[in-house]
Amino acid sequence: MIVRGCLIVLALVAASSSALAQRRRTCDIEFPNTPESREQSFATPTGNRNVFIGGGVHAICRRDRLDIRADSAEYYGDEKRLFLVGNVVYDEPRIHLTSDYLTYFGLDERVVASSNVNVRLPSGSTMSGPQAEYLRRYPARPVSVLTAIGRPTVNLVEQGAPGAPPEPPTTVLASTFVVLQDSLIHGTGQVEITRPDLVAKGDSAFIDSGEETMRLMRQPSVDGTRGRPYRLTGSTIDIFSTQRRLQRVVSRDSATATSEDMDLAADTIDLRVTNDLLQEAYAWGAGRARAKSATQDIRADSIHLVMPNQRVRVANALGAARAETMPDTLRIRTTERDWLMGDTLVATFDTTPPPPRPAGAPRDSADRPRIERLRAAGDARAYYHLPPSDTTTREPAINYVRGRVIIVDFDSARVATVTVEGRSSGVYLEPVRRDTASAVRDTTNARPDTASAVRDTAVVPRSPAPADGQPAPAPDTPRTPATTPLPPRPSRP
Repeated sequence: MIVRGCLIVLALVAASSSALAQRRRTCDIEFPNTPESREQSFATPTGNRNVFIGGGVHAICRRDRLDIRADSAEYYGDEKRLFLVGNVVYDEPRIHLTSDYLTYFGLDERVVASSNVNVRLPSGSTMSGPQAEYLRRYPARPVSVLTAIGRPTVNLVEQGAPGAPPEPPTTVLASTFVVLQDSLIHGTGQVEITRPDLVAKGDSAFIDSGEETMRLMRQPSVDGTRGRPYRLTGSTIDIFSTQRRLQRVVSRDSATATSEDMDLAADTIDLRVTNDLLQEAYAWGAGRARAKSATQDIRADSIHLVMPNQRVRVANALGAARAETMPDTLRIRTTERDWLMGDTLVATFDTTPPPPRPAGAPRDSADRPRIERLRAAGDARAYYHLPPSDTTTREPAINYVRGRVIIVDFDSARVATVTVEGRSSGVYLEPVRRDTASAVRDTTNARPDTASAVRDTAVVPRSPAPADGQPAPAPDTPRTPATTPLPPRPSRP
C-alpha cells in the first residue's frame, strides 16, 4: 500500500509539474490593436480580464512570434481563449492561415478555424477546406499537427531537379487530412491524388513529401498519363519518386497492370519508370504471374517485361513457363490452343510503331506489338496446329516435339518454323480425308484372309531417332507377307 501510495503521489506531482510547465509555456496575448479599434475590458474574480474588441483587432504573442488579425474578437482571460470573427489572419513561423472564424485555445496551444479556411505551410504546400484544427508545437508536443475535415484539398509543392522548370503541384483530395510536421500526410475517404504523370485513387493514403513516397490502400489504383497510358491495381500500392520524377510503382496482393501492349496479373507487380515513361515491369508471387498480349498468353512463376518507352519488346518468363496462343483459324479449324512450355521462356515482339490513326479513332489489337519469336529452354515441349498438306480439308495437322531448346518463329503472328535443338523426339500427324477414312473402314470389313494380308503389307517398322552426335542407322526393310506354301491337307480314311 505504501508503494502504491508513493506511486500515486509521484504521478500527481508529475501531473502538476507538467500542468505548471504547460501554464508557464502559455502565450501571453497582447492587443496593440489599431486606431480604429474599440475595446471594452472587464476584470474577473481571479484577476484576469475579459476583453471585447471591435473595429479591427491585432493580437500578438512576442515570445512565439504569433500575429493574429481580425474584424472583431473576444478574449477570456481565465481560459486563455481568443475568439475571432471576420477576415481572420493567423501567422506564426510554421503556418499562415486565413478563415472567417478562428478560436485560439491558449491553455493547450490549439487553433480551430472554420469557414473558408486556407492554410499555407513553410514548404509552400497549401490546404483549403471548410474546417481545420491546428495543434501548435511546444515542449510537451514536439510535433505540430494539422487536421482538416469536410473534404479539403491539399496542394503539395515538392522540390524538383536543380534547374528544371517548376512542375504543377500535386493535388490531393480526401474526406479528412492529418498533416504532421508539414511533410507527413494521412488522407482518408475517397482519396484522389493528381500529378502531371499519374492519377492515383484509394480509400486511404499516406504521403511523405520529404521522402517522396506514397502508399495507397483499400481498392487503390494508379493511372499513368504520360505516353502510352497504363493502369495498376491491387490491395496496396506504393509510389516512389526522386526530385518529382516517378521511379517505381509497386502493387501487392492481387495486382493487375493493364496497358495497350500487354496485361499483367500476379501477387506482386513492380513497374520501373524513367523520364515519366514505363520501361520495365516485374511480376511474381505464389499465385504465379500471367502476361497476356494480343497474340500470347504467358504464365510462369515470375515474368520480366522489357518495354522501352512503354512498348513491350521482350518478355522473360522463369519457372514452369508456358505460352499459349490461338491457331490461325482462317486456315484451320480447331478448338484447341497452341502452346510452348519450358523451364524458361523468352518472347520477342516486333516494336515497329503502328501506322498513324485519325484523331479520336479507338485503338484495337492491331496497335499492339506482334510476336516475332518464342524460345523455350529446359525440358521444352511444343504443341502446334499447322495447315494440312491436303488443302481440301480444314482439319489441322498436329506437331508435337520435345527437346532441350525449342524455337518458334512467327510470320505475321502465324507459326512459320519450329526449330528443336539437342536430342529431340516428337510426332507429326496429318488429318485423313473423310472419304479416305471410309475406304479404310471398308477394307477392314473384308474377308479375314484379305484383312490379314492388308495388315501384313501395311506394317513398316521404323528405326528410333538417333542420339546426339550418332550417325543415323540404315533404314529397315519393310516386312512383306509370307509366301511359303501351306502343307497339303491330309486325306480322309
